[in-house]
Amino acid sequence: MTTLIRGGTIVTEDKVFQGDLLIRDGKIEGFPAQADTDEVIDATGKLVLPGAVDVHTHMDLDVGIARAIDDFYTGTVAAACGGTTTIVDHMAFGPKGCSPWHQVKEYHRLADGNAVVDYGFHGVLQHVDDSVLDDMAQIAADEGITSFKIYMTYDYRLDDLDLMKVLTRAADEGILIAAHCENHGMVTYYRERFVREGRTQARWHPVSRPAEAEAEAVSRLLYLARAAGEAPVYVVHLSTRAGLEEIRRARAAGQRRFGAETCPQYLLLDEALYADPREGLKAIMAPPLRRQADRDALWAALAAGELDTVATDHCPFTFARQKQQGAQDFTKCPSGAPGVEERLALLYSEGVAKGRITLPQLVKYACANPARVAGLYPRKGAIEAGADADLVILDPEKTWTLTAQRMHGNSDYTCYEGMPIKGMVERVLLRGRTIVCDGSFIGARGDGRYLRRGKSALA
Repeated sequence: MTTLIRGGTIVTEDKVFQGDLLIRDGKIEGFPAQADTDEVIDATGKLVLPGAVDVHTHMDLDVGIARAIDDFYTGTVAAACGGTTTIVDHMAFGPKGCSPWHQVKEYHRLADGNAVVDYGFHGVLQHVDDSVLDDMAQIAADEGITSFKIYMTYDYRLDDLDLMKVLTRAADEGILIAAHCENHGMVTYYRERFVREGRTQARWHPVSRPAEAEAEAVSRLLYLARAAGEAPVYVVHLSTRAGLEEIRRARAAGQRRFGAETCPQYLLLDEALYADPREGLKAIMAPPLRRQADRDALWAALAAGELDTVATDHCPFTFARQKQQGAQDFTKCPSGAPGVEERLALLYSEGVAKGRITLPQLVKYACANPARVAGLYPRKGAIEAGADADLVILDPEKTWTLTAQRMHGNSDYTCYEGMPIKGMVERVLLRGRTIVCDGSFIGARGDGRYLRRGKSALA
């Protein structure tokens, strides 16, 4: 099967140019002067981008008090409709004391035969002993799960001793350690204090998880990684200027084997959303939304190339039911929000169209660098000969309004309700086959393939 995408503006992380693109048997073959093909897609006036790669999703996540409303079918349909053709999902914690293999098997059960885009997993570590460290290395070798998530807060957080054990082994094995960076003592102190004092409305959520909690944990992670022999680490969902300063400090000191992501919510939304005690529940997430100064700093960091990726932390719940668990006490509200479908549109409309980032930077942060971090580049995230023909055709001039009704996931709200958008995803191809056309999903359950990943570029 051959397909020619004709007349489009092709965008890579390095350049923007007019040209045709030939696809053969699910792979990009090249940029032909002419070719006989089975199918021709006219992309005149449109942008042709690599399929986006989201390395931070939480499909079917069980958080104990609630379960994310998107499973690996509905969540990946939403991803596809938003132009994301690959996800790397963060596993939930398993039963207390379980082997890391437990969740590997559970996530294959949840995802295999259900996902509609290609997918991989980050492993999760919730306690540490010699057998867990051996399992981590074996899972990387056998399953191609070459990254593992650790938490510096929550019930299954790792203390500094266990982190040193993990990081030292990760440095030896070339395994990337992704980290949720918040100081557990700070967060616990404020949450317990606010509950005692009756300060349980949504507006106290961001105060309970201050910028200092993120910055301290980012700094500590980076120092520990350096002490462990330059272990490769990846800071997820960076939200603050203070945390960004710690990234800059480490880079200035010569530390190189680490990366940092941010998310659209930290670029576009702020803590004013928490003022309404009911509506504010929609934006209960960790870390919380921050201040305008933090947003400005993160945009500037993207423009300057100081961050590595923009992911979503897609973790959707229903506002009508699940989020209402926190109506009287924000600490009881499931933490997370939808975002996997919104990301590419937001980055183009609010980033490229408004001059905050360039088109090549959009590809860098949403496609190429996430693939590198995940150990998937250039198979994913690239437009070059031999890469998978995962492509997005985007009309840069179409305008529309972002509403929950237009989204394809199971959540009943979006944090971006009513936001005007410039630029619309018109068509999405997965390995050369159209799976989204004019806003409609036309692929099939189970079309997504499990990805055994190589080592992260950070490792």
